[in-house]
Amino acid sequence: MTRLTGRRVLVVEDEALVAMLVEDALLDAGAAVVGPAATVSEALSLLSKENPDVAVLDLNLAGETSTPVADVLAQRGVPFVVATGYGAEGLPPSHAHVPVLAKPYDPDDLTAALGRLCG
Repeated sequence: MTRLTGRRVLVVEDEALVAMLVEDALLDAGAAVVGPAATVSEALSLLSKENPDVAVLDLNLAGETSTPVADVLAQRGVPFVVATGYGAEGLPPSHAHVPVLAKPYDPDDLTAALGRLCG
């Protein structure tokens, strides 16, 4: 049992291979995966129907920022991790407090970070 066992995790990632690796790591940790969503509109659509416990967001989705998704999660009080190759300086000021995982990252680091948010 991990802190992610039974938790619903929204995955927002536009790179299919990365999304599959993240999904596998989360499933191995006992989580239920919501998504993955490759675009902001897909993620917002999922959020209109789902209420995840925690989320992982790629900051840049094929040139589109995932900030609108982060805003909805923050409004709902859903904690999330931002996965990005741009570092913490790429975060909008309203989400500067959010944990950042620098890409490429180890899936174990992701599950550990999400587990701390669920802790």
